[in-house]
Amino acid sequence: MLVHIKDLIKEAEEGGYAIGAYNVHNLESILGVAQAAVRACSPAIIQVSEGAIKYMGLKPTMHIVTTVAKNVAGTVPIALHLDHGKTMQSVFECIRVGFSSVHIDASDLPLDENVRLTKAVIEVARAKGVWVQGEIGAIVGGHGSAGDFIEIPKADPKDVIEFVKATDVDTIAAAIGTAHGTYTNEDIDLGLLKAIKQKVKKPFVLHGGSGIEDKKIKQAIKEGVRIINIGTDIKTAFCRTLISMCAANPEETDPRKLMSPTIKAVEEVVYKKMELFGSAGRCKFAPVET
Repeated sequence: MLVHIKDLIKEAEEGGYAIGAYNVHNLESILGVAQAAVRACSPAIIQVSEGAIKYMGLKPTMHIVTTVAKNVAGTVPIALHLDHGKTMQSVFECIRVGFSSVHIDASDLPLDENVRLTKAVIEVARAKGVWVQGEIGAIVGGHGSAGDFIEIPKADPKDVIEFVKATDVDTIAAAIGTAHGTYTNEDIDLGLLKAIKQKVKKPFVLHGGSGIEDKKIKQAIKEGVRIINIGTDIKTAFCRTLISMCAANPEETDPRKLMSPTIKAVEEVVYKKMELFGSAGRCKFAPVET
């Protein structure tokens, strides 16, 4: 069922676990996340980037997620979120169609400009009951990217504290050593995370969760991380499965036969993340008729 993200975060805060925010790109990846949530009895955040919206269309995305949440994942809570909204237009459009949470990412701008733009979004979002995620310290890389090394900047705790006080965002993301994609030198700076969480009581969002070892993920959750974004692992599972199916069946002309295994591939990745994050078995919502 489709619910407001605040309901999921409230339960996660009380239970001391994290909820995965899973980037989707098409019907198959949406179904994979939903099926994993049902199988794990876990809440989930389905999130889309501006690129995914451009590919699928905003209204089709909203309708597909709503329908899947109702008819496939009717027994578990699903929230819909905009990931890395870079333009005011895309953020406001997502608010208008019914997203319960949006991410305004002005982290590559000076602090005062970041504050100004984030506050402008919050003013509109609060009137609609929509949560806003802000970001400090641009998180580098790109979903699906990989490499042995990338320069990974980190946020200044003072900037994070100032930003949260000035904007009163609902959730906060900050660069703490991770990157979008998978890089051998990315890590979670637990000292930096602790310094931020000591002063900032807002739910913390960890971006770039795909390339981090399980031990560090668990430690970060203990330190107050409540949302963990997963994009690259989903893309990789989907694409490798599809490539394998096409290579093994070069004469196949039914796209359903080639695409169906990708749903299960995404489901497996997401299911394992739900177990790792501690969200598996946490559903407290009663089943609903669809």
